[in-house]
Amino acid sequence: MSHPAEPTAIPAHAHEHEHDHGGTGVYAKTLIGLLILTAITVAAASFDFGQGNVVIALFVATIKASLVVLFFMHLRWDKPVNAIIAMAGFLFLGVFIMFCLLDFNARNNYLPSNLHPVPDMPLAPGTAPAGEVLHTNPAAAAEGGEKK
Repeated sequence: MSHPAEPTAIPAHAHEHEHDHGGTGVYAKTLIGLLILTAITVAAASFDFGQGNVVIALFVATIKASLVVLFFMHLRWDKPVNAIIAMAGFLFLGVFIMFCLLDFNARNNYLPSNLHPVPDMPLAPGTAPAGEVLHTNPAAAAEGGEKK
């Protein structure tokens, strides 16, 4: 016969597990930090720093991703080996982005050989300046008339 299960005692560390992650205060501070960093990103985008805009945006995004990983994904309180693996991921992401940015300036702006600039088109019928003929077909403009 089976005996009814005896009530088991709750381990002493079960209640401590709730509090070792910081509670709602840590989450609220992390949220406020993320909102401030988002405001910094938006404010930086309104100024023209040239190519520095991308650097600023990527730097702030890296900080925000680190906050999410550390606090919302509990990596701060996890085993150290998991933090090493996560940082290795960030390292490789940075290396790959760096190679993409290095290659980006080396590219030429090649246009297809059959692509010709389109002249400015009037927005509404009858708004073209008098005496001008607008050709929508670049080949027709070269021959002097519109092909039908």
